[in-house]
Amino acid sequence: MRLVILDNYDLASEWAAKYICNRIIQFKPGQDRYFTLGLPTGSTPLGCYKKLIEYHKNGDLSFKYVKTFNMDEYVGLPRNHPESYHSYMWNNFFKHIDIDPNNAHILDGNAADLQAECDAFEKKIKEAGGIDLFVGGIGPDGHIAFNEPGSSLVSRTRLKTLAMDTILANAKYFDGDLSKVPTMALTVGVGTVMDAREV
Repeated sequence: MRLVILDNYDLASEWAAKYICNRIIQFKPGQDRYFTLGLPTGSTPLGCYKKLIEYHKNGDLSFKYVKTFNMDEYVGLPRNHPESYHSYMWNNFFKHIDIDPNNAHILDGNAADLQAECDAFEKKIKEAGGIDLFVGGIGPDGHIAFNEPGSSLVSRTRLKTLAMDTILANAKYFDGDLSKVPTMALTVGVGTVMDAREV
């Protein structure tokens, strides 16, 4: 494990974006060789995404041969809801870069069969050759994705009931109204994250 301490959010965001950018460039992705990136949502990665968009617009970075897999999605929130992670990713990142929409994978929290959706997500990751780099944020109680403390280290993508601490932390995105915050989510497992070549 490597710990990098920087003076502020902007420097940390830039460091993370440069790291991701360098990893993609060094990989030399192409038509027969996609770089696979695991991505988070929330307030923490916004600065990083802005920097990656900047690198793309400057012509320094292409996402044409990148496949992404998002960590999680709320259950029951319409895809076009402003607080769905689908909306978050498209509004804050994907629509500003040259990624093929078919290569941007986000769990469907409205799938008719949620377990089948989770199983299919794991299968897509495997078919993509696994995750090259998984980027994650850490929640206030130490959770990664929606894996609350105590989640199994070998857990896979699954349906999770959100802890009250997580619901409280996410209320800020729903006008502070706890009744509007979804109580369940689909999330990659700790094992899914740890299977990545780099986290």
